[in-house]
Amino acid sequence: MAGAVVAVPFFIRAGDKAGTKLPIVGEGEHQYEWIQNWGELPSNIKYGNCHALAEDSQGNIYVLHTVNKDSQKDDSIVVFDDKGKFVKSWGWQFKRGAHGLHLRKEGGAEYLYISDSQHRIVTKRTLKGEEVWTIGYPTEAKPYQIVGGAQGISYRPTNVAVAPNGDFYVADGYGSSYINHYDKDAHYKGTFGGKGTGTGKELGSLSTPHAAMVDTRAETPVLMVTDRGNGRLQRFDLDGKAIDTISGTILPCFLHERKGVVVVADLASRISLFDKNNQLIMHLGDAKYTDEQRGKIRATDNRADFEPGKFVAPHSAIFDHAGNIFVCEFVEIGRVVKLRKV
Repeated sequence: MAGAVVAVPFFIRAGDKAGTKLPIVGEGEHQYEWIQNWGELPSNIKYGNCHALAEDSQGNIYVLHTVNKDSQKDDSIVVFDDKGKFVKSWGWQFKRGAHGLHLRKEGGAEYLYISDSQHRIVTKRTLKGEEVWTIGYPTEAKPYQIVGGAQGISYRPTNVAVAPNGDFYVADGYGSSYINHYDKDAHYKGTFGGKGTGTGKELGSLSTPHAAMVDTRAETPVLMVTDRGNGRLQRFDLDGKAIDTISGTILPCFLHERKGVVVVADLASRISLFDKNNQLIMHLGDAKYTDEQRGKIRATDNRADFEPGKFVAPHSAIFDHAGNIFVCEFVEIGRVVKLRKV
């Protein structure tokens, strides 16, 4: 069953009359100071579309972007410290295709799972960019099998979710709308989903499963998928059996959890917070743009067109260790916003 949704207004408290204070978005215990264009990007790197974010155990923030055509350097991963100072960059090989990013601590080390939708790979890397493994087209999966030399179905992976035991799930969001399941050593285990409305007898089918998260808030973990083309979230058990759907989103792109609260980046100009029971708490930064307005602002090369307090096209959103929210946006010159917890 879909989670019940209440009508929740969009809140923004403006700065003082002199305009010296930053906007505050949210209400009650969910109030955040809006910090526009966060991170001191070096002059030789220009963002393309900002697609994903992650935080490591040192509080460093990783930004994954497609690299602007005018950028002098092709690095698609830019790392900042928690104050927004540039630390390093790497990942030239993911230029244009950089799409999904998941950071996980495994033993005493941390690793990045990177999804590249243009080069059609998923790769596991150290925080320095050293390759652990890389997987490509899922020929082991029955729907993707190539018969008689014919070309297989479309495959363009968009994001990865990792379970507590190290199994991981690859969302083929821009390809054929399947979820492919692997063990911790990248050995294929199974496939589920596939294109459909995901309602009634089609519960379990998906339309642009853009990202996923293994939800460990309950005793039994479940996989929560952003079913973007169907405008909702959909939950599965870890073997791929559909459980239910959750409403309250329009074009959900990414989701992340902290202390029972899930933040969802919604390409429809807002982010949303859900409680431990998957009930909508509120939307933040909801610009309520039309598709035409959003498309025009998304294509701008002038940062003055980005209005503080209003999102354009959030593509990823994460909580940091302190409960602040970082949001990166699908705009041609990239934008990272920090919502500092008040």
